[in-house]
Amino acid sequence: MSLEPVPEMMRHARSHRYAVGYFESWNIESLYGVIDAAEQTRSPIIIGFNGEFLSRADRAASERLALYGALGKAAATTTTVPCGFIFNECPRDEWTREAITAGFNLVMPADPDAPPARYAERVTAITKVAHANSVAVEAQIGELPVCVGGKEHRGGSETRAADAKAFVAETGVDLLAVSVGNVHFAHGETHCLDFKRLAEIHAAVDTPLVLHGGTGIAGDDVGRAISFGVTKVNFGTYVKQRYLAAIRAAIQSDETDPHELIGTGGAHDILVAGRRAVREAVLERLPALNSAGKA
Repeated sequence: MSLEPVPEMMRHARSHRYAVGYFESWNIESLYGVIDAAEQTRSPIIIGFNGEFLSRADRAASERLALYGALGKAAATTTTVPCGFIFNECPRDEWTREAITAGFNLVMPADPDAPPARYAERVTAITKVAHANSVAVEAQIGELPVCVGGKEHRGGSETRAADAKAFVAETGVDLLAVSVGNVHFAHGETHCLDFKRLAEIHAAVDTPLVLHGGTGIAGDDVGRAISFGVTKVNFGTYVKQRYLAAIRAAIQSDETDPHELIGTGGAHDILVAGRRAVREAVLERLPALNSAGKA
């Protein structure tokens, strides 16, 4: 398959009653793991990287977005299932604009601290540039609460249908992420979705809806949300949890040859352990999306 236009992927998902999973990556092993699971189950998939993390000014080493763009684009074009590629949740518009021409075919400007009117202006400007380059845009109305260690770290605000309708009309975005009880960075706990609110939003806008914070959403709620216009669900926290657990276990090996531990691809290779852990984590969540066999 080639890198698939995300709006086309969303239309297919809606017409066939499933949601596409976005499983966030941070290196080549995690990227491989996501694709391994998608190909094994014949599931359309979205791969990508976190724009907030990559663009942070306090990173110990600066990042080259062009390298991430080239890596993800190469990965997407060599998969055997439909694959989109997102630069996710970036508050720095200059990075989002660079992503538009760096190989990503979906970008998401996100800045919960920006005043709503200013955020809408910025999204509108980015959408014009993105669409001129055949790149889709996702944006979010409302703010997800953030939970750290099972405790609320930052409160959120649920999406109002009227605000969603006005925002879509003004900006022309292709996908709309909403806050309806979903939570960022959930660790082991699940949260119930507000289906009354989700139904109101779905009735107000025809734009494909997105749920961030998939880690903390119960599987049954994910499946039910599909009938209310949700065509994309994001997962990140639990994938990293599984990856870290696998790496920590693998590094306890008695193997002393560094080549066996890193890079040869054998039984003791910690990179292989990470890749397998991501694959298994994704395989656990795909059934809730009903995407298996839809490629």
